[in-house]
Amino acid sequence: MEESMSRKGRRRKTDGTLYLRKNSVFWWARYRSREGQIVKESTRTTDREEAERFLRERLEAKYDGTLPTILSSKNLTFSEWADWFLERRSKPPFRSQNTHMQNLNALKHLRPAFGALLLSDITPEAIEVYLSGRLESDRRVRTKKGFRVLGKLKPTTVHQELRVLTRILNVAVRQKRLAINPCNAVEFPASLSNSIRKPHYMTSSEQARIEFVAPPYLKNVIVILVEMGLRPFKELMPMKKTQVDLENSLIHIPDSKTPSGIGDMPMTELARGAFKAQMEQAPQSEYLFPSPSKRAKRPYITSLRRIWEKTLVRAGVPYFPLYHLRHTFATRLSAGGVADHFVSQMLRQGDAQVFKRYSQAKLTMMREALAKMDRKANEHEVISGTARPN
Repeated sequence: MEESMSRKGRRRKTDGTLYLRKNSVFWWARYRSREGQIVKESTRTTDREEAERFLRERLEAKYDGTLPTILSSKNLTFSEWADWFLERRSKPPFRSQNTHMQNLNALKHLRPAFGALLLSDITPEAIEVYLSGRLESDRRVRTKKGFRVLGKLKPTTVHQELRVLTRILNVAVRQKRLAINPCNAVEFPASLSNSIRKPHYMTSSEQARIEFVAPPYLKNVIVILVEMGLRPFKELMPMKKTQVDLENSLIHIPDSKTPSGIGDMPMTELARGAFKAQMEQAPQSEYLFPSPSKRAKRPYITSLRRIWEKTLVRAGVPYFPLYHLRHTFATRLSAGGVADHFVSQMLRQGDAQVFKRYSQAKLTMMREALAKMDRKANEHEVISGTARPN
């Protein structure tokens, strides 16, 4: 029944009503949840038609089951949710320590803008106003003499803050604290094409020049990275010799940036040779790349920046980050004819659940993919015309 008798014999509508509240200029909505609890909330409008639209949306949410999420977002501020996110979803093992630090740094600017707002009050328009304001802000750096202004903020810096905000609100959606993520309707107001450094794909001739002047341990690092696509400082440098199985040409990765990065990875013959050579170079250590300093905080090498820069200068190759060797690995797989979706899985960046579908045959498939690697990628001559020689 849509109507029932009240105690005074008067019929009441259980769908909901609008009423004016004392000391308030706004219309208020009164309705019952699915559980029969009475909900009262301000429509925040003085217009009757808008108030009726508000009530209809609440009743629709009631019947499709999204009302608890909407009400939850109206009782939780962004700052409160950010605290929960930092404690429960920002730290390892959910995300890497570097990502956690990025979240902390971004929230230094996001909290003043959105901290006091309820999750439901964060709109695409408010986000776009924030982004536009940040792009007009100056970049300030702390020095011994105080703060120095170094021009405007880079679009990449502001875009990183948008990514962190999107990440935090995506978790709120999954936790049913927010109906939709307002960041999905936001278009970044600045072009990133000129501000983002494009990855460098190392050619085989460049690799030969770099390896020729590189110290032995760095040469082994280069070969392993371009042959297997490992993350240099998260997976390779902390690796212990017990993780390397030369007999079966496998390595085991117990810790990675993403859950899909954990597991076994086959190696090519070139990578196997590099692993074997490195193990022979460090016979007294349990680590493949032990730190040469006894005062080091960690027992393995944690930075290759200086030696990498010096090696590139000696080889006459323009500087590019060591991490770009992962891009070289992916390029060579693609040039060898490996499907794009499987290249992503070889990089171990995708969803862990998708990767597990290949668990029965993934090592065989990986070996087949590695066998197709084209180490001459981007160096083939461009052939014009459609005619083929006899």
